[in-house]
Amino acid sequence: MATLRFKALTDLVNKKAERLSPSCENISKYYSENVFDRAKMRQYLSPEAYESVVSAIEEGRRIDRKVADQIAAGMKAWAMDRGATHYAHWFQPLNDSTAEKHDSFFEPLWNGGSFESFKGSMLVQQEPDASSFPNGGLRNTFEARGYTAWDPSSPAFVLEGTLCIPTIFVAYTGEALDFKTPHIKSLNALDKAATDVCQYFDKDVKKVSVTLGWEQEYFIIDEGLFLARPDLMITGRTLMGNISAKDQQLEDHYFGSIPDRIKIFMEDFEVECYKLGIPLKTRHNEVAPNQYECAPMFEEANLAVDHNLLLMTVMHRVARRHKLRVLFHEKPFKGINGSGKHANWSMMTDTGTNLLSPGKTPKTNIQFLTFMINSMKAVDEHAALLLSSIASFSNSHRLGGNEAPPSIMSVFLGTTLSNILDQIEERITDKKLTPDEKTEIKLDIGRIPDILLDNTDRNRTSPFAFTGNRFEFRAVGSSSNTASPLIILNTAMAQQLVRFKAEVDNLIEVKGVKKDEAILQVLRQIIVETKKIRFEGNGYSKEWVEEAARRGLASIPDLPAAFKEFLNPKSVRLFEEFGVLNLSEIHARIDIRLEAMEKKIQIESRLLGDLAINHIIPTAVKYQNTLIENLKGLKELYGAGEFETFAAPQVDTLKTISQHIIEIRTKVLDMIEERKVANNIDAIEDKADAYYFKVLPYFEEIRYHIDKLEALIDDELWPLPKYRELLLLN
Repeated sequence: MATLRFKALTDLVNKKAERLSPSCENISKYYSENVFDRAKMRQYLSPEAYESVVSAIEEGRRIDRKVADQIAAGMKAWAMDRGATHYAHWFQPLNDSTAEKHDSFFEPLWNGGSFESFKGSMLVQQEPDASSFPNGGLRNTFEARGYTAWDPSSPAFVLEGTLCIPTIFVAYTGEALDFKTPHIKSLNALDKAATDVCQYFDKDVKKVSVTLGWEQEYFIIDEGLFLARPDLMITGRTLMGNISAKDQQLEDHYFGSIPDRIKIFMEDFEVECYKLGIPLKTRHNEVAPNQYECAPMFEEANLAVDHNLLLMTVMHRVARRHKLRVLFHEKPFKGINGSGKHANWSMMTDTGTNLLSPGKTPKTNIQFLTFMINSMKAVDEHAALLLSSIASFSNSHRLGGNEAPPSIMSVFLGTTLSNILDQIEERITDKKLTPDEKTEIKLDIGRIPDILLDNTDRNRTSPFAFTGNRFEFRAVGSSSNTASPLIILNTAMAQQLVRFKAEVDNLIEVKGVKKDEAILQVLRQIIVETKKIRFEGNGYSKEWVEEAARRGLASIPDLPAAFKEFLNPKSVRLFEEFGVLNLSEIHARIDIRLEAMEKKIQIESRLLGDLAINHIIPTAVKYQNTLIENLKGLKELYGAGEFETFAAPQVDTLKTISQHIIEIRTKVLDMIEERKVANNIDAIEDKADAYYFKVLPYFEEIRYHIDKLEALIDDELWPLPKYRELLLLN
């Protein structure tokens, strides 16, 4: 291990940045060239087939199987022109990754020769093995059938010689086995509910789409050092490692000059992404050493989720070409900032209005306040479920700790908006408003466009912050599928808008209240109900944790409890009301997440024990033997009195090392025994609890003693690359 470590360091020193695939063309010349978008459809499809796809995208209409044959033929012709030889249904199983099975266009003839074939049936539906993916008991091993079905709203693309077709993934019985299926259902639910509310303000609105702008944080390390760290290779994070003398404390990395080697890697993966239609806009250094971020323009949410997953795939592949490795783990290094994936969420009408952007008139400002205040209510109503949606074993290492939003749900609006809501609360009563009062309120709201964007600060400690024309859900983990929180957020917002409209209609139709006045009365009621979740201060402070507890705000006490929030009766009603998930699917998702947590802890436990017993302790013993030989030499050289004086430091070091060895060995053996107990538990909930509460606590205890040994033992003997080496890639 030591030899591998120093070879990696030598290679890193000698390594120069190489531009593997430079592109000096304007991005617009090759943007989306590997995407079967509308321009390509017009070229390769008949007018009938083209209109059928557009209707499916915009109106959700089914595509006739005969027309599907025409679409498949055109898609195949385009893909082969782009060099594709295979096709694959590209889907999102419940493991925060993507999956694909490649089939060739090639078809042999029985009497010799061959041809290329791709029928509509192959485009529309395929049959992967549903029992081999996470399914939470929805499929048994002997019940393998599952289906992938084409999602026309996300365009097909060519990636490294394969035509990839975005699809949903469902069991033979119809239950969703992926993120995309319930996400699309949640988008449809919000579309209908938001469109109905928009009719109060604009009768021309026929559709509302959710928009998403994600910000992807990640770490980059040299491939040689990565391969010399088994923990990084297997788990994506370091299970041990003494904090470097210098990391992020001087705040000199954030927005700093991008190192040449990293910049060339960025340029390379950006070119690949642009060809795939991913509208990357921003790149920069993040807070921690070797940490970076990229972000695209806003897109329709279903497409944005697909693009984020595709980006992660592309980054992994391109990094290997540059002898680098990308780390999407939320906390790969202890003591420095982890990585998130901020989800910037809003709603856009088919008339071009961002419903979370203040308008220029009182009328449009009331519309803005309607959707902004109802968003706040949706978050308040299902705060615990939203926290559950971003809870994972890897993200739990990052939340809180002065680097990411705390695991307490709150909403940040900024001083300006908070003051406006307070004014509405004070001025609107259940009594009928006079014309002057209504005008005054509307005029106050009418000043929002002039001051809101300047006076609404960004609060990085808030998990759900309003940032001028969108809400930013900052607690999402960097490795997560962003569809997970969006499923909850979209459905919760749909439910709230339905309730809001029912209350407003009741005031109008039953009590005879004028429309604007009815809207403002219901908004005031929501403002009062949601005051407890509004927080403008420092979410990192201990005072806020105490205050949040007094307010009764939702928080994540532990991962198993967070996962089980999906079974809260209120959560079940939400999912079932809008047909997003049924009870079987909910149970399956809980089991999948519990099992994933248990398995990850098991893997890390085994690896930690192996490294401790087979690498760290032998290294410590080897160094002890060196010290012992040194003591023998000192004893021969000096008399008894002088020997005791000169030998004292080595003797103290020997004792200290021995104490750490004893602690490491004892705790590893105890951890193994707890693991054996957990492995004999059949019920997934009980097994997951045993791993989380009994096995996991040993990790930090063992690490503490290993990190102490790293600071004591001869640097040349230490078997693993250290933090100061892993985090130095300039």
